[in-house]
Amino acid sequence: MNALPFPAPAAAPFIVAVGGALRSASSTEKALRHVLARAEALGARTAIFSGPALDLPLYAPERSERTAEAAALLEALRRADGVVLGSPGYHGGVSGLVKNALDYVEDLRDDPRCYFEGRAVACIGTGAGWQGATAALGALRNVVHALRGWNTPLGVAINTAEPAFDAAGCCVAPRLAEQLDLLASQVVGFAQRVAAAPVVGIAAGY
Repeated sequence: MNALPFPAPAAAPFIVAVGGALRSASSTEKALRHVLARAEALGARTAIFSGPALDLPLYAPERSERTAEAAALLEALRRADGVVLGSPGYHGGVSGLVKNALDYVEDLRDDPRCYFEGRAVACIGTGAGWQGATAALGALRNVVHALRGWNTPLGVAINTAEPAFDAAGCCVAPRLAEQLDLLASQVVGFAQRVAAAPVVGIAAGY
């Protein structure tokens, strides 16, 4: 058994959130910001890519040029100790906007930490009904698995047909707030555990 090349996080883990919609202050973005605020309270540094930051050209692996926005997203994910993903449910899966942003993670395939390897990833699915929200959540967790990330034990589905956030972005559903807080603690806690005891595995893969 050999130690995998996972650099230990700094004293303050860096947590990156990706998701939402082109319009600012979507329910998905509010949920992501809630998780990041809790992560900061737990001592993490954070960054979010939502709204216009996700308005990226359609991912084309055969093209090497990247926009400034795409380069910023990739650099943040490259440095991330943990990731939070959020998407509204679109026709049984994630939105094309979020999926395209996640397709850019293919650029990390040759990194020492390939894709999301060695990092916990928390997922949030939203929808105007439980069917869309749970479908988006399940699709995101499948993407995380494909990208070699560690899905947090908890994933959160949010039915936006029910009161969830106010206009200022504050969560008005106590049970939902508890779930989002737990999601943050799982991502930050995993990063801290990696720092204390680096993950090990078979060098050739596992």
